[in-house]
Amino acid sequence: MKTFIKKVGIGAFLSLSVFLFPLALAKADTQTQCEKSAEDMLKSRLGEATSTYWLSIAKANHLPSKKRIKAKKIAQKELKEEIELCEEQFEARKKLCNMLGEDLYHPVINPNNFVDNIDNPYLPLVPVTIYTYEKVTAEGTETVTVEVMDEKKVILGVNCTVVRDIVTLDGELIEDTLDWFAQDTEGNVWYFGELSKNYEEGELVSISGSWEAGVNGAKPGIVMQANPQIGKTYRLEFLLGEAEDAAKIKSISESATVPYGTFSNLLKTEDFTPLEPDHIEHKYYAPGVGFILEIEPESGERLELVDLQQS
Repeated sequence: MKTFIKKVGIGAFLSLSVFLFPLALAKADTQTQCEKSAEDMLKSRLGEATSTYWLSIAKANHLPSKKRIKAKKIAQKELKEEIELCEEQFEARKKLCNMLGEDLYHPVINPNNFVDNIDNPYLPLVPVTIYTYEKVTAEGTETVTVEVMDEKKVILGVNCTVVRDIVTLDGELIEDTLDWFAQDTEGNVWYFGELSKNYEEGELVSISGSWEAGVNGAKPGIVMQANPQIGKTYRLEFLLGEAEDAAKIKSISESATVPYGTFSNLLKTEDFTPLEPDHIEHKYYAPGVGFILEIEPESGERLELVDLQQS
């Protein structure tokens, strides 16, 4: 698809799109359900992109000549960028399918296989524990306060621990999220969803990124394994187009220093998502403490544990 679009150009692509969507990506019967899903998502995203383009063109037709020409050029530029992103996401989804070696992702959740407490050594979530993190960015100092609440939310019949995550930038609220976790009898910590409220200048602007297992096709993922193995890749969450984070175990013998202290024997993961193909994060977890550090390799920004309080 990518090579075809480059060859024929945007104009020809738009003219032929009605035929391309059902035909251009047909493959052999050996294709996995995961790969088929990636292709169907590409078709959907390309359809959305072309629909948005034609709507912009329709609006431009009612503008004066000079403004109309400018608006159409902007629409073409935005369409080109959106197509490129669609293609990058498609390739990233296919790559993840191969890394996971999965046909389809459909974890079976049995409430009887879960326990009430979360004591995984790399991610202990003890009620009324408060973690405070800080990160210096180009926009200012970001402070993240994570509180393990003494309350539960039932999802798919499982009693999930509620964790509140508040993010401020130079003291101004930008995000307030409720996350839901539960641990199975083997010690794996599952992620059952989140309600993420995003703010600008004190006003709620969106709940983008929110999802709940069992709703609209969303499925839980394992956020921390009971027995992490180097090289293992796994899904952290799953809602196509909204929550597709995955992680790969990179090491279990790292060392790092953050404002809260110096730690060794750290678990290091590489977190990534097909939704942002060029973005990765390295996360570090200390036994008995949990998450202590996140590094973005591209920018060098560090989210560091600065305080931990337990009641």
